[in-house]
Formats: sequence, C-alpha cells, structure tokens
Amino acid sequence: MDTFFSGTRLSDMIRAIRASKTAAEERAVVRKECAAIRASINENEQDYRHRDLAKLMFIHMLGYPTHFGQMECLKLIASTGFPEKRIGYLGLMLLLDERQEVLMLVTNSLKQDLNHTNQYIVGLALCALGNICSAEMARDLAPEVERLLQFRDPNIRKKAALCAIRIIRKVPDLSENFTNPAASLLKEKHHGVLITGVHLCTEICIVSPEALEYFRKKCTEGLVKTLRGIANSPYSPEYDVAGITDPFLHIRLLKLLRILGQGDAEASDRMNDILAQVASKTESNKNAGNAILYECVQTIMSIEENGGLRVLAINILGKFLSNRDNNIRYVALNMLMRALTVDSKAVQRHRATILECVKDSDASIQKRALELIYLLVNENNVKPLAKELIEYLEVSEQDFKGDLTAKICSIVEKFAPEKIWYIDQMLKVLSEAGNYVKEDVWHALIVVITNAPDLHGYTVRALYRALHTSCEQETLVRVAIWCIGEYADLLVNNNGMLELEEPITVTESDAVDVVETAIKHHTSDVTTKAMALIALLKISSRFPSCSERVKSIIGQNKGSFVLELQQRSMEFSSVIQKHQNIRSSLVERMPVLDEATFSGRRAGSLPTAVSTSGKSSLSIPNGVVKAAAPLVDLLDLSSDDAPAPTSSSANFLQDLLGVDLTQPSPHPVSGTMQPSKAGADILLDLLSVGSPAPSSINGDLLSVHAKNAPVATNDTILSSPTAPSSMMDLLDGFEDKVPIYPSIVAFESSTLKIEFNFTKQPENPQATDIVASFTNLTPNVFTDFLFQAAVPKFLQLHLDPSSSNSLTANGNIKQTMRVTNSQHGKKPMVMRMRVGYKIDGKDMLEEGQINNFPREL
Repeated sequence: MDTFFSGTRLSDMIRAIRASKTAAEERAVVRKECAAIRASINENEQDYRHRDLAKLMFIHMLGYPTHFGQMECLKLIASTGFPEKRIGYLGLMLLLDERQEVLMLVTNSLKQDLNHTNQYIVGLALCALGNICSAEMARDLAPEVERLLQFRDPNIRKKAALCAIRIIRKVPDLSENFTNPAASLLKEKHHGVLITGVHLCTEICIVSPEALEYFRKKCTEGLVKTLRGIANSPYSPEYDVAGITDPFLHIRLLKLLRILGQGDAEASDRMNDILAQVASKTESNKNAGNAILYECVQTIMSIEENGGLRVLAINILGKFLSNRDNNIRYVALNMLMRALTVDSKAVQRHRATILECVKDSDASIQKRALELIYLLVNENNVKPLAKELIEYLEVSEQDFKGDLTAKICSIVEKFAPEKIWYIDQMLKVLSEAGNYVKEDVWHALIVVITNAPDLHGYTVRALYRALHTSCEQETLVRVAIWCIGEYADLLVNNNGMLELEEPITVTESDAVDVVETAIKHHTSDVTTKAMALIALLKISSRFPSCSERVKSIIGQNKGSFVLELQQRSMEFSSVIQKHQNIRSSLVERMPVLDEATFSGRRAGSLPTAVSTSGKSSLSIPNGVVKAAAPLVDLLDLSSDDAPAPTSSSANFLQDLLGVDLTQPSPHPVSGTMQPSKAGADILLDLLSVGSPAPSSINGDLLSVHAKNAPVATNDTILSSPTAPSSMMDLLDGFEDKVPIYPSIVAFESSTLKIEFNFTKQPENPQATDIVASFTNLTPNVFTDFLFQAAVPKFLQLHLDPSSSNSLTANGNIKQTMRVTNSQHGKKPMVMRMRVGYKIDGKDMLEEGQINNFPREL
C-alpha cells in the first residue's frame, strides 16, 4: 500500500514534508499527495473531503498550486454539518479571493447560511463574507448583514459590523442602509460590539457627507459620554492593558471624534473637555498610554481652533521627544511639522529639544528633526540656531553632512541679518564641509562679496587664514583663490581693516604661494586649477615684481594633458610676455555682480546663456569635462556693464593676433594709424580673401584708419572683383539654403502665452521642427505644467519633454516637437492643444485650436 493516499492524516503529511532534507524531496512528497487528492476528488469520496481540503490548505501555504481543489470548498460549504462547513469556509477564504469567478457559485450558500438557525454557522458565513466579499456579493447580501446587526448574540453583531465595513468599502452607495443600525451600536455595553460599531460609523462618515452630518447631530454627545465613562472607569481585568481600560476602544473613539469635529465648531466645543481630560490624565510611561495620547493630539490638532488645547497637545509632543523610544520621537517630529502651520509659537518653545534630535544617532530622526528646525528658523532666532548647527557640523557623520550643509547654507542665505554675518557663517561652513557645498551656493557667496566693497579686505584676509587650515575643502579653495585674484592688493596692504580683525602680515610672495599650492595640490580638479591660473594672471598685474615667478608657474601647465589648462597656460603666458599694454585692461577688477539678476537666474525665472544646474558642463575635445557655469557667471559675459578697453589698448586686434599690423607714419594724426600692406594681407588671409588693392580697413573692426583714404566696408570687400570664390563659399547658403519662417503666437489668454518658432531642413521638407515657448503672464507659479497636442491623420507629431514642469511667475519654459506633413504642399498644418497646470493646488485647463501656421510649412 502506498504511503500517501487519500486517507493519510494531515499530521502525517506535515511530518513527511518536514522530514524532507532537500527541496526536491519536499516537491516529491507534495506531488504524490496532490495526486492522491486528485484521485479522491475524481472518485467523489465524501468521507475524506474535509481532510483533503485541510491538506490542500497546508500545501497552498507552502506556495504550491491548489486550484484543482477550489470546487471542493463549495461542496463542503453546501453540506449540512458544522465541521464540514467550517473547513469549507476556511478553504474558501484561503484558496480563493474576490477576483475568482467561482465565487459567484457560493453566493446562494452564503445567503442560506446567513439565515441559518445555528448561530455558529451564521458566524462562519459572516467571517467568509467579510474576507472575500466582492461588489456583486455585497449588493446581494447587504440586507442579510443589515438584519444581523440587530441579532441577539453580541458575537454575531460584532461580526456583522465588520462585514458591513467590507461591504461599504466595496459599494459606498450602500452606506445609507447601515447608518441607523450603526448608530444604534454606539449604545452597546459590550466592548467588542462597541468598537466595531465605532469603526463602522467612522467608515460611513468617510464615504457619506449626509451620514457625517447625521452623526454630528445625533451621536456626538453619546460618544463624548462613552469616552468619559471609559476614561474614568475603575480597574477591569477583562479590558485592562498596562493599567489602561481598553486602549483600542479609546483610540477608535478619538478617531471618530476627530472626523466629527473637523470643520464643525459646535461639535468641537462639545468634545473639548473630554479631550483635555484624556490628554492630562493618561499616563505616558507605558506604550498603551502613549498611543492614546498621540491619537488625542491628532484629534486636538484636527478639530476647530482651541488655543489652550493645542498648546497642551504640543507640550505632549515635546515630552514625546524626550522618550527613549525612537518610534515615539519620530511620530512626534512628524506631528510637530503639521502643528507648525497651526501654532508656530507653541512649537518654538521646544526648539532646544528638537535641536538635540538633530544630533541623534538614528538617521531617520536626524533628517526629520533637521527639516523641522529648517521650518522653525526666522529672523529672530537664525543666529543661535545657525551657530548650533554649524558646531554640530564639525562632529556630524559623513552620511549626514550633505543634508546638514544644504540646510545651513539655505538658512544663512535666507535669513542673514547682515552681509558680514553671512560671509562669516559661510566661511565656517566652507571650512568644515566645503566639499558638500553645491555650486550655486558658493556662486551666490561670491556675488554677495562683490556687492560688499567695504568687506573686500576683511573677506580676503579671512579666506587666506581659512585656507591654511582647511586646504582639503575644494569649494573653500575656489572661493579663496577667486578673492585673492581680485583683491590681492587689499590682502598685502591690509586695506579695509575692521576693528574686530587681528592684524595679519602677508607679502606678495605669500599670495602667490597660496595660489601655486592650489594648482599643484593633488586633489584640485580642472575648475579649481583653471581659476587659479586666472588668479595668477591677475596677481601678475597687481604685483609687477612677481611677474616672472607667475609666468614660470603658469608655464608649467603648457604641457598639461588637460586641454583646458594647456590652452589657458599658453594664452596667459603670451599675455604676460608680449602684451603688457593690454594686461591691465584684461585683468581689471570684476564689476559688481547684480544680486537680483543672479537670484533670478538661480530661481529659473530669467534666461541665462549657460545653465547653472548641477549638470552644467561642457565636453572638451580631449574628453576632459570643464565646468562652465562658475567662470561664465562670474565673468558675467551677458552683461552690458563689462569694462571697455582703455586707451592703452587702442590697437586691440594687433595684440590679439600677436602681429604688427601697423608701421610708423611720418605724419601721425591723433587717434589714427596707417595700415601696412602686410597687416592687411594677414587679415585678408584669415578671412580666406586674396590680396586686394591697397585700401583701408574699417576702423570699428581694427581700431585703425587710413589717412585721406575711403573706408572699405564689409560690403565693399565682399563685392570686390579681386575677392575669389572662397569667400563666397565661406558665407554661402545662410540665406538661400535655410529658409526662415516667421514665428507665430499660437495661443494667448489672460494667464498664458504660447509662441511657436519653426525650422526646416532642406533635405526633408515634410518635417518641421517647432520650439514652443510658454510664458506665464501672472504673478502665480504654475506647477505640474503639461502641454498636450493632437493632429489630423495626415500629420505625425512627436513631442519632447518640456524644459520644466514648473512655470514661475512671469517666467518662460520651452518644449520642442516635430511635425511631419505627409500632404506637404497640399494640406496646411493644423493642431489642437490642451494645457493643464495647477495654481496653489487648484487644477487649471486651457484648450484651443491652432490654425495660423505658415502655409509653406
């Protein structure tokens, strides 16, 4: 006889499976047992049906397929005996779920069992329905469940209430059928029935506004009375948990009161006294008491305003912060962040405790406390809070330094009372965690420094001192060498000394030493070395006595494998050696950088030639990455305020090319020079033009004029018969081969303007590239910005992502698209568009049709 057959007991099968030493042995045991069960099912052996299903449930829990036994559940449910029904319903809940079509066959059996005379069978049916009820079953069986809410046995009423919760979640429209029965359950004395009744009322209030008003008017007083009775009840061993009577019922009642009091002042007034009693009398030395207090705080913060209660609630959260349990402290920090919008003054009183949480060993508590401290900072407390955070920055863990540094920089920049304090704090941050400071932060620091002329000397001296103690911080080195390059004379001469400063002696050679160290340091990257070369070039102009040494240091990079450094070294060496007359103009002190313009670019509301995002880099031909944002932004090349060349550099092009374009004139005229033939030939060779007849060249271009000679303009040169075709080839095709199409205003409303700019490639006339420009005409910020478009079938549309999904006030974003017209020349382009965005969380939608495309597209 086979070891495994239909009559094998469940315990024997479990013993055999546990005795398996390998997964293969276990699969063999399960496979044999499943085969025996299938044989028993085929033979319709009723005596072993409940045993087979019990074994199938165990096999199912092991993760093996048991779908072939689902019908056995229905057969057992349809039997008359309680043991068979119990196994059948257990199998139904375990082996099936609400998505199985087989469940349709069990609805009738459930209905019969819900009306059964045996209350235990009724309980089985309610348990099954509460676990696997689908929307169809809920509609069919809701009347039976509603009736059972008035059943004589409390256990049946409790199960019926739980089943009603499932029905309401599946079909919210049925909530009105359960409103009155649920209200009657709130008067129950049996705690099991009462807690399920409160839960049922909570679910009904969530899905039905009408029921919510009904419970507010009819049940608020009763709920307050019930909560007061439980809070003041004597010791009851049946419901006692850690010295507190039924904390689970406490929490359920508080949740329901929170829903009833939210948005209703009258209901909130009724529950103020009991909430104050629960908050003040509940013991907090046990976890059950803390759970009740937390739920009470949530209720107080959600109902209508009561200043005294809210202060009491925030004080409870302050006590939670001193708890040794990390979970309690974390939920307290979360709750305080919500409370901050309600009563910031009460939260401010716990600032010291919150600050201690920033120094906690738990990473989650650290980050949450830091976010809360960031929200607590204002103009009045920024100095002590920044001091505490910077002091902790010195001893904080490496994983936390990045977040902490970002928050400190943001706080200091946002709430700085004066520029000298801002500079001091930023220097401390750069000295302690400069490698964690983002680019836009130290760019902003340099902008502030340039706008504080009375602090230039103080700043460069402070940076010089810091550089000797924290040379490993890359960002500190960059800011320091930038300032030394600009204000080296103030550093050496001790100009602009403040009373709080200590005197410092720095020679010209010392200033060069600092920058040389930055270039040669093994950790310095390309950007730092490039900035150091610029600083050396400026120092050579400030301190002529150091020119030879600076030239030597710069020349050491002529053989650098980094093309950027090699190019700078060659150019700067040439400037120092050959172009003394223009060096002072090239390295004049930087003009004051406009703070408002920089802030606008940083926020993205103003266009900028170079992106200042973290990904702003240019690819150098030899593969080295050059950070573009710092140098371009600092030089402010897009500004019209750049200093013009002085009279010492009258013939700028001559110095730029490194050749002598002029010769001495026997009769010099003020402000003019006689161009030589050789110089003209060089310039024309540069433009790929043959040797023309001697003529003067436009003075605006070369800063030279011919005496008593007509000026040859660009048009004259291009139309000259002596100019070969190579010049025309150089400029050929810019007008004829790339047609220019006028831009159009595709859509305009009171809030938004959309413009389209078009380009087409001559080799593909059917395709049109469109750059859509979206302009916000309001002072509000558009968030979740989304542009959608649709075209007819003869057009194909490809949309690229927009440059941003947030459109700042009076700002601009762009989005590119390509439209391919299969009927080009026959049918014009047309487009339907829709724009969606949010203003202060409110959804906005604008639609329109674009018919004014140029016909030639």
